[in-house]
Order: sequence, then C-alpha cells, then structure tokens
Amino acid sequence: MSCASRSKRVVSCLLVSCLLALVVPAVPQAADLTTLIPAVKRSVVGIGTFERTRSPSTVFVGTGFVVGDGLSVITNAHVIQDKPDGVNIEQLGIVTADGDMVRFRQAQLVARDTQHDLAHLRLTGTPLPALDLGDADAGREGQSLAFTGYPLGMVLGLHAATHRATLAAITPVVMPALGSNKLDARQIAQLQRSPFNIFQLDATAYPGNSGSPLYDPDSGKVIGVINAVFVKGLKENAISTPSGITYAIPVKYVREILQQK
Repeated sequence: MSCASRSKRVVSCLLVSCLLALVVPAVPQAADLTTLIPAVKRSVVGIGTFERTRSPSTVFVGTGFVVGDGLSVITNAHVIQDKPDGVNIEQLGIVTADGDMVRFRQAQLVARDTQHDLAHLRLTGTPLPALDLGDADAGREGQSLAFTGYPLGMVLGLHAATHRATLAAITPVVMPALGSNKLDARQIAQLQRSPFNIFQLDATAYPGNSGSPLYDPDSGKVIGVINAVFVKGLKENAISTPSGITYAIPVKYVREILQQK
C-alpha cells in the first residue's frame, strides 16, 4: 500500500470516529460522592438538648442541616420535644464535633409544621456552611440520590454517614392499610387533613437519620428531608431488621416553613 493510500485510510478513520462521536451520546458517569461529602458534612448537625446537671449533659437523637444564611437549621418536627424537661433547664440546640469533643450550640424553635413533619431552628452568632435547596418540584422517580446524617444518634457518635438511595416512588403520605382496624390514630388524623405526596426511597435509614438532608449527588442541592422508615412488626425491628424502605418530605415544604415567622 502506498503512503498516499495509507494517508487516505487514516483520514477516513478519523472522519468516521468524529461522526460516531457526534451521533452516539456519551454514557453518563456515576456521581462521585467523594468530593461532595466533605462539603455536605460541614452543614449536617445533630439535634439535641443540653442540661448541665445531666450525665451526659449533651444528648442528640436526630439530624438537621443548615440552610439559608447559615443560621437556619431544618429537621423533623418529631425530633423536637413538645416541652423541654423543667423550666429553662434543658436547652434545645444543635450538636457539632470539635475534634474529639462534642460542642452544643443553643437554638430557638422558630416554626414547627407537624403536618409535614418539619421544624425550623434559628441560631445566633457565627453562620455555618449552608446547603442549597433544589427546585420546589425537584424529584423524579428513578433518580439517584444520597442522604447524610447520624443513623443511630449518640450510639455511633458524631460521625455523619452517607447512604445512596433511589427515588422509588412518589406516593401519598398515608400508606394504604390492609383494613380499617389497621389504621392508627396518626393515620386517621392525616386522612382528615389535606393529603400530600412524599418520596419513597429504596434505601436503609435508621431512627437517628430523621432530619437528614436528601440531595442530588451531582449538584449537592437538597430535594427532601428524611423523616420515616417502613417498619415490619415492632418498632425495634427498624434497627434489627430494617425494611430498606425510607420516606422523605419534599423540599417544597422546607421552602414554605422557612417563610414562617
């Protein structure tokens, strides 16, 4: 084969490769959480209380995350006690890690939305890094997501863990019961209020994950708040034999509670 023929063949191959590159779409790459997690963890906090005469003085049972100007914290309403113990003894606030130590920072409950199981706490002082909120209508079935929080609260300490999730379904907040005798008081009360849709996730969460941010692993934007797990049998089974079905409140209701004063 002459040099000219070889040159023409090389040029032809290059042209075909260029055309294929234009026609065949690029295969999307899986989101790399390793670069995103450190940034997310800076905005994730424990939700708990402080009481000087108690041992330990600081306890936390749920998760929250910082939004807005760095002084607003979102968590679940059910994580916040209705009435703190005593009068001005037990303080509500957030818990963060300070090296090997646990640091408590007092917060004020600004708004509580029991229907959507959300609470807005407000800090004073130095702002913390905040997470961005996604669009109000964010969330598509089949979408890959992630959430970061404290799965078992104080049992595992202040070491935030990240789990991947798939948005398996967008469903009504009240799950159908097998019969009327299976409906509990909470479900009946929910039926009497305006129904709304929640995210059903193909993921394993635990009680301490309540209030964890559910976010897009590509953008880091929050699209929901972890608030419940489906329990098989006794509530203790949520830890011993998790169902792998978790629920989250859509971010549109986070935006609404942030507008409340």
